[in-house]
Amino acid sequence: MHSEYHQRRQTVLNTIGEGVAIFCSAPTAVMHNDVDYLYRQDSNFFYLTGFNEPGAVMVLTGSHDKHKFVLFVRPKDLEKETWSGVRAGVEVAKKKYGADEAYPISQLEEQLDQYVIKSPRLYYHFGIDNAFNHRIIQLWQKLLRQRTKKGTGPVAIEDAQLLMQQFRRIKSSYELDKIRRAIAISVDAHNLAREMARPGMYEYEIQAAIENVFRQAGALGPAYPSIVAGGENACILHYVENNQQLQEGDLLLIDAGCAYDYYNADITRTFPVGETYSEEQKILYDLVLEAQLAAIKQVKAGKPFNEFHDAATRVITAGLVELGLLRGEVDKLIEEKKHKAFFMHGTGHFLGLDVHDAGILRNGDKTWKPFEVGNIVTVEPGIYISPHYKPADPEEGKKEDPQPEVEVRWKGIGIRIEDDVLVTATGNEVLTTAVPKAFGRSAKQLAISH
Repeated sequence: MHSEYHQRRQTVLNTIGEGVAIFCSAPTAVMHNDVDYLYRQDSNFFYLTGFNEPGAVMVLTGSHDKHKFVLFVRPKDLEKETWSGVRAGVEVAKKKYGADEAYPISQLEEQLDQYVIKSPRLYYHFGIDNAFNHRIIQLWQKLLRQRTKKGTGPVAIEDAQLLMQQFRRIKSSYELDKIRRAIAISVDAHNLAREMARPGMYEYEIQAAIENVFRQAGALGPAYPSIVAGGENACILHYVENNQQLQEGDLLLIDAGCAYDYYNADITRTFPVGETYSEEQKILYDLVLEAQLAAIKQVKAGKPFNEFHDAATRVITAGLVELGLLRGEVDKLIEEKKHKAFFMHGTGHFLGLDVHDAGILRNGDKTWKPFEVGNIVTVEPGIYISPHYKPADPEEGKKEDPQPEVEVRWKGIGIRIEDDVLVTATGNEVLTTAVPKAFGRSAKQLAISH
């Protein structure tokens, strides 16, 4: 445990040289009145320390003679710990978390200057804690005023979030083990949901079963609000109400994954609620699956990040033209983004400590960065045909290719298929294959053509 975090901090220190990086723990969030949400540490803070308490500040500095890693933490307080849980305190911050020096958070103002004064550059991310953001600005302004007399101090602030993107994008074997565990738990939850879904059940019953699997297996809980969307609810990308009754003939879209020791899974499957599915559902499902398989082929080291989305977009757009849901030449439709009427989101994102994990996607010249060995990305194309869909009115004088009205038989169908994919030295590994992508329950498979 210690060595993993130590190596991460050392990598940052090697990068910033004589600079100093300051990270603030995540603030607590109020659910209502005096009740807080379950605490969740800032991902960068956790990545560098494994420390899971609020009210803390971390300093990494290359310019201090003795202390390279410093923690400011809440002190031990038995009365407060009786109400809200055990605190690590100053001594444990050094013994367990490896800090070269640790102080009570109340000493931040008087001790912080010594770790910043000799550094030419300050790294800090201006996040949601506005009070601490203001403290950093005040510190920087003070040191700037003193620079003419002392001759040292930071003359610039760089975003620590951008600094961390390059490190968190590639997963270590330790991280991969955590993500594999999160995925294994999530796989069990999805497979249970597939077995139990029946007409007449409510979406929240499926959600409860999924999240029960998460907690019983030792996960922290859902990695994000679980989406259990029956029928036309699947056309709402972030549907979270999960309060409708499932009907015979519906498709059920489940987008759910757990967080295990802060690392996340993210899986989506779409399948029939009952024993049958319509021809239209099957045609669109096959199209989404074809797009997903085409996209997965592009997830390999050296391939630019945009190519897996481009591959999925081309398959879906060409398929929609063939079905008469779009009208025009495929390249032109993609250029004009007409496909976004039915496929309006990206094909995937990095996955790790955050569900939408850190990772810079473009270079300074706007070219796309390539995938690297150790990246984990979701691959999740979809088609969503809103029950309220109406084609946009063509502009005056541009009526040569107006988009067709959608026939009723297609409306209300929403399909997404999502896997978590690891970039390897030889190509890729789909980490979520244990959740079937064929229609039907495992005991009564209804085969599709892939």
